[in-house]
Amino acid sequence: MRIVAVDVHDVRFPTAAAGDGSDAINRGDYSATYVRVRTDSGPTGSGLTFTNGRGNEITCAAVRALAHHVVGRDLDDLAAHQVEFWRSITADPQLRWIGPEKGVIAMAAGALVNAVWDLRARVAGKPMWRFLAELTAEELVASIDFHHITDAITPEEALALLEKQAAGYEERLALLEKDGFPSYTTSVGWLGYPDEKVRELTRTAVAEGWRAVKMKVGGPIADDVRRAEIIRSEIGPDALLMMDANQVWDVDEAIANMARLRPFDPYWIEEPTHADDVLGHARIARNVAPIRVATGEVAANRVIFKQLLQADAIGVCQVDACRVAGVNEVLSILLLAAKYGVPVCPHAGGVGLCEYVQHLAIFDFLRVGGSLDGRMVEYVDHLHEHFTDPVRTRNGRYLLPTRPGYSVELKPESIKQFSFPDGPAWA
Repeated sequence: MRIVAVDVHDVRFPTAAAGDGSDAINRGDYSATYVRVRTDSGPTGSGLTFTNGRGNEITCAAVRALAHHVVGRDLDDLAAHQVEFWRSITADPQLRWIGPEKGVIAMAAGALVNAVWDLRARVAGKPMWRFLAELTAEELVASIDFHHITDAITPEEALALLEKQAAGYEERLALLEKDGFPSYTTSVGWLGYPDEKVRELTRTAVAEGWRAVKMKVGGPIADDVRRAEIIRSEIGPDALLMMDANQVWDVDEAIANMARLRPFDPYWIEEPTHADDVLGHARIARNVAPIRVATGEVAANRVIFKQLLQADAIGVCQVDACRVAGVNEVLSILLLAAKYGVPVCPHAGGVGLCEYVQHLAIFDFLRVGGSLDGRMVEYVDHLHEHFTDPVRTRNGRYLLPTRPGYSVELKPESIKQFSFPDGPAWA
């Protein structure tokens, strides 16, 4: 089966006006650089990377610049030479100077790499979580580029970890089939929502069975305190309340503000400062404990995650499915987190991210982390209707996906309606 074409679509949804997805630095239109790889025998694969509106055209251009690494390649050959394939995209010698392995090029690589993995899972007739979980430990390790991380985890250590977690696989799978995967909702606490809407949404979430919610912080601290008081009063003392500053604070500011917010018993503070400030995260973590520090949403690559873990800078690893360069790099980050004993709670929220990361969290539990302690998947209730295989939740838990692939195939009518700038939603 040969890949013959890569289609790229700039798809944008008008979310800014209602404040959906708003935080301390963002109020944009949820958007996707949507990629479809086509083959000479019919099957296709879908991938995307999430952006916030203006600038999505740049990521689309980057995918087109990388597409020649995929077009003309045999799918079985790509599967047999995973590291070579992944490096051809992430270390393109004429594009590497734009990155390397970060920003637009890494995000474009993630969309393209994920589309190929989606194609592999579809051809195998399995949802992505099952496709990954049923690969051998040797096949998983062979998919990972260990360059620059062997001082933290070696291929031999990764293999031993995967082999150790083989025990209990069936029992863990039966548990997920019965109960689903734990999650939390961010839909109650966007920063652009007025207080009355926050209260109403929080009450609705509690009635729907959510026992863990997240709010955005990073505005005036008095406003954050007031909104935290509203949410805590509605969810009660026993539910989990997470907070997310979206990098807006300086290190000392984060420590001071969390002292003000501590009375509301936050479970974690997410992105308390600049994403690249490993030592700053470590200092915040020491000063706000036992509140956990969580980050990873915009951590550029496996090397940043390696340093965060080595420095004891995070208590929650929030890898994103497409901010790093696709499944191959995610696998390395899951294994790093497991070695350092840090739970993985993938970042979601933006268009398609919930669909993506449910597969990663399920796979991590089945084959890598082996525990649900401290594990949750983020959920927001926006834009799922545009996907052919949308997420399903019940009583605050994700239900296992059953359809083949990575669950990010957009409906043709949604692509047509929301393509930028000529779709009817934007014309």
